[in-house]
Formats: sequence, structure tokens, C-alpha cells
Amino acid sequence: MITHLLYLHGFRSSPQSTKARWMADWVACNRPDLVWACPQLPPSPAAALGDIRAIVAGWPVATTGVIGSSLGGFYATIVAELLDCRAVLVNPAVDPARDLAAHIGRQTMYHAADESFDFRAEYVAELAAMTPPTPLAHPRNVLAIIAKGDEVLDWREMTARYADGPIKLIAGGDHGLTDFQSHVPDLLRHLGL
Repeated sequence: MITHLLYLHGFRSSPQSTKARWMADWVACNRPDLVWACPQLPPSPAAALGDIRAIVAGWPVATTGVIGSSLGGFYATIVAELLDCRAVLVNPAVDPARDLAAHIGRQTMYHAADESFDFRAEYVAELAAMTPPTPLAHPRNVLAIIAKGDEVLDWREMTARYADGPIKLIAGGDHGLTDFQSHVPDLLRHLGL
């Protein structure tokens, strides 16, 4: 049974995202005994991974689970490989170094338009340096929930990347997975919640 759960948000997102808040509310109502973490990740991937590693450093590997959306799915893949723990990825970024190279410069936050940050060129190199191996060492640990209707990332690329593990392929949907709640039972089942 999972005792520790980590949620990792995507690029330009935050712990205030709909999915992150929904999971926080679910934990509070259904599993208040869980150790829950949903940090605000810094723009620097190296700093973000450092923060993530610090959070999970003392966590029991056998009962740790991680959920990641988009860029958070990329980070969650790293955590799952590092810890050999279970993970659920929602429309995970497969090659964020390539995809985010077009976003160097000033960026605004989705959930706080008055907040912004600089996405620097060196962050692309940081992402490239931390790309998990292909194939993954522990693909069965990772459930990928992938929407064919994702308007940001290519569902075919995501499906190919996570082909060795369980995949839930959604006929429509969107990048933010606005019908996230309907997929929660699969997420909970995979994590053992």
C-alpha cells in the first residue's frame, strides 16, 4: 500500500492546477494518512530535480508513488526509474529539451497570469542531460495515460516511449486532460491506492 505520494506539475503550471488540487483534495478526504507532496517546481530542471530528490530522499521506496503531468511526467519517469517505484504519467513530455527550446525567454504561469519567470537556454541542456534511458529499466511500474486529442504533445510519440508498460489510450481528450476525474480509478488502481 502506498504511504507516500508525490505530484509533479507541468511546464508553466503549479500546485494550483486542476489535477493537482483534485488529487490534494482526494488525499485529504480519502487518505489523510498519506505523506503528500506537491511542490512548486522551479524553472531550472536541474534545480527542480534537486528539489524532487530532496523530497523523496527519506521516503520508503516500496510504498512511494508519483504522479506527473506533461513536464512533470518526464520528471516522474526519472523518479520511477531512480527509486523503482510506481508512477502514473498524464500526457508525459517525451523530449522536453526539443519541445521547450522554442519557449526560451519570459513565460507566464497558467494559474497566475501576473506571475512570470525566465526560461533560459541552459535549461534545455539540463533537460537533455537528464533524459531517462530507452528502454526504461522498470517499464511495468509506469502507467501512461495518453490522450489522442493532446494539442501540445504527439500521442504517438508518448505511446512509443511507454510501449513496454501499461498504457491507457484515450480516444479524444486534451493536453490538460480536463476529464481527469474519470481516469482517477485507473490511477488509484495502478498506484495501489
